[in-house]
Amino acid sequence: MKATKVNYYNQSVEDVLKAQGSSPEGLTDAQVQESLTKHGANQLETKKNTSLLQKFIAQFKDLMIIVLIAAAIVSVFVGEGVDAIIILLVVVLNAIFGVFQETKAEEAIAALKELSAPQAHVKRNGKVETIKSEDVVPGDIVLLEAGDIIPADLRLIESAGLKMEEAALTGESVPVEKQIAALKDSKLPIGDQTNMAFMNSNVTYGRGSGVVVGTGMHTEVGQIADMINNAEETTTPLQHNLTQLSKVLTGLILVIAAIVFVVGMIRGNESLINMLLTAISLAVAAIPEGLPAIVTITLALGTQRMAKRHAIIRKLPAVETLGGTQIIASDKTGTLTQNKMTVEKVFVNNQLKDTADVDPKDYPYNHLFELMVLNNDTKQTKEGLIGDPTETALIQFNLDKHQNVEKLISSEKRVTEVPFDSERKLMSTYNQLEDGRFLQTVKGAPDELLQRTTLFEEGEEIKSMDDAERKLVLDTNHKLATQAIRVLGFAYQIVDEIPATLASEVVEQELIFAGLIGMIDPERPEVAQAVEEAKQAGIRPLMITGDHRDTAAAIAKRLGIIEEGDDQAVISGTELDEMDDKTFAKKVNQYSVYARVAPEHKVRIVNAWQKQGKVVAMTGDGVNDAPSLKQADIGVAMGITGTEVSKGASDMILADDNFSTIVVAVEEGRKVFANIQKAIQYLLSANLGEVLTLFVMTMMGWQILAPVHILWINLVTDTFPAIALGLEPAEKNVMKQKPRGRASNFLSGGVASNVIYQGLLEGLITLTVYGLAILYPVHASYAQAHADALTMAFATLGLIQLFHAFNSKSIHGSIFSATTLKNKFFNWSIVVSFILLAATIVVPGLNDIFHVSHLNLHQWAIVGGASLSIIVIVEIVKWFQRRFAAR
Repeated sequence: MKATKVNYYNQSVEDVLKAQGSSPEGLTDAQVQESLTKHGANQLETKKNTSLLQKFIAQFKDLMIIVLIAAAIVSVFVGEGVDAIIILLVVVLNAIFGVFQETKAEEAIAALKELSAPQAHVKRNGKVETIKSEDVVPGDIVLLEAGDIIPADLRLIESAGLKMEEAALTGESVPVEKQIAALKDSKLPIGDQTNMAFMNSNVTYGRGSGVVVGTGMHTEVGQIADMINNAEETTTPLQHNLTQLSKVLTGLILVIAAIVFVVGMIRGNESLINMLLTAISLAVAAIPEGLPAIVTITLALGTQRMAKRHAIIRKLPAVETLGGTQIIASDKTGTLTQNKMTVEKVFVNNQLKDTADVDPKDYPYNHLFELMVLNNDTKQTKEGLIGDPTETALIQFNLDKHQNVEKLISSEKRVTEVPFDSERKLMSTYNQLEDGRFLQTVKGAPDELLQRTTLFEEGEEIKSMDDAERKLVLDTNHKLATQAIRVLGFAYQIVDEIPATLASEVVEQELIFAGLIGMIDPERPEVAQAVEEAKQAGIRPLMITGDHRDTAAAIAKRLGIIEEGDDQAVISGTELDEMDDKTFAKKVNQYSVYARVAPEHKVRIVNAWQKQGKVVAMTGDGVNDAPSLKQADIGVAMGITGTEVSKGASDMILADDNFSTIVVAVEEGRKVFANIQKAIQYLLSANLGEVLTLFVMTMMGWQILAPVHILWINLVTDTFPAIALGLEPAEKNVMKQKPRGRASNFLSGGVASNVIYQGLLEGLITLTVYGLAILYPVHASYAQAHADALTMAFATLGLIQLFHAFNSKSIHGSIFSATTLKNKFFNWSIVVSFILLAATIVVPGLNDIFHVSHLNLHQWAIVGGASLSIIVIVEIVKWFQRRFAAR
């Protein structure tokens, strides 16, 4: 039974320490040992992995693989050992590839464990010790400072300007300010639990300490690991389609083969062994033994093309799944946005401007840009700027504007400071000026700052701060806040000496207001266009984030995910908690933005859309995204900013972290599906033609094509042209069509009807040629006439499939287009296949092996004309199909 979760953030420091049997001096050695025995090591559990042998054996449970093995056995039985070896080689290679992919997927939890902090500073027996993070136990007092990684879940008991970056867990890019007071609300999301610290978060500023309240699987990260362990493996549309197709084909094969065998035995014209061979020939003709290989090759070629465009596929079926995507549920931070605070607006000299329109050199009398640099704890290193993201953004702004930051810092060195605290929301510094006086810099929340200002700068003048000026500043602050822009105010004063008492109520008074700075984690510049392209393709983009509602809504509007005034499309995690699954399922179509969500919310959102029958893609980069990435039909991780956990749980990785690459991948996925459809239409119609030919020949008591004929036709005409169809370029307007969705399959969109009429057509044309050869023989000899008829039927059945391959280049489009001969591999595949087919008839010696006779030019003309007729007939049918569709 699952233990009830305790909300330690609702409890006082004293109560938490008492509950954990600890004190500010830490645990004793005896207490540590007792806690370690009770709770175990501070490690994440993983599912028991299956062995490589078990994984390998499991690959052969697929029905199509079983059919393939049966085809190989049949091939051996009829003496075609080479064909059997090729089939078995494909089966084994597929199994090896499947094992490799499955093994890589299991690395998600292992990567999660690697995120754990290697060491922790704890207080035990009244002394500070450095221990391995796996040795941390509940009740330990952990000491924290900037740069530390949190080793376990903590209830903070001390905080001095403490800030933590929790983006990997909450999705919120701005560091969270921490405090120690108990919180009243009993249903707070992780991002609002400001007196807690969570395993694998980073300390970005300040110092403090906390008592351990959860280790290992009892941490927030542990809950994510548990969700990954228990996530159900979803079946991709491709796997589902192939499974269904395999079942249908297997049933038809068995029924037809049985009918032929029974009818043949009743007629009594053939022996038991001959009828058995006939039934086997039918089975060989019906089984598209090259289909799994062709699908795999087509997908593999698709992955290579996508890799060149920065989309790395981890699991082959993901290529096709992308093409059917209807929902893209995207994490905001680092995926839709840059995960980097950036100065976007500047309010200086009573004017609000974009940063692009601001040059500090144009404001020689204004202190704003100087204050941004001096009231800042950012460190410049060879690796870049280190510090609080808000402060690094201020320095980066000045660097981008070619300000000499280092010279300013060294010439006006900081003497002392009044640190930031969350109560007054201000920070002050005192810097030495060349004339011996001191510049006091103050930054913080604009509303708090204005209460302490009496003057303001405007150009060269210092003016009195009146009500009109205060209203202008506050209105500007409100305007920016509604756009999800974080605003900082700056003020200063120059004093002759530093006050003896550095209390806020003493020193932060009668200040001169300098201006405002507006910052935001900006959207990626290419994302808005990608969102628009996704919408045109019938795909609905969703934003799922740990950020506040207003921030999420503002970014979503800027990206075009929702429209202005469409605030009903935004829902918070708290509101989601108040809905049961049934209610949420009814309302899920209303929401496009999910704010302030927890990891379990993301899985729930994905599940709700999947229950609607939608194919869902989930993008993300943090630890918190791993369960939903695994649950989604296709999980898309970020390659640059993504954690190893998210990459391990994903199906696809974006090497450039570019949201627009997803749209490229969707286009490639649609092309792959279309090409597989073309190959399936080609293979099944060809096989149906073979089955019909054999079936009618048997029913009519004619001499029938032997297994060697069928196997050779399958080997020559199925392999190369079908693979070449997988290389076809994308057809026009592929991204203007609606997504196929989960209900679609390879036989939808007119493919099933095409297979039937085209297969029947191939069979009827072949039988017609055979009948004409019998009725109007070239040779008087009965045996020779039947041998010629059988040879002409063999040649027609093979050649008609090669001509039909041109029909299959488009399901409904005409072959008389500029792109028909664009695929050079396809052209060569037809030439090679024709040579291999014709060689069995025209090359002396081979015709004896294949039991065929030489044909004269007249007979070849009949074969060629009959085979070519399929292009004419199919083109006419396609013309009517397009006319009907247009109406």
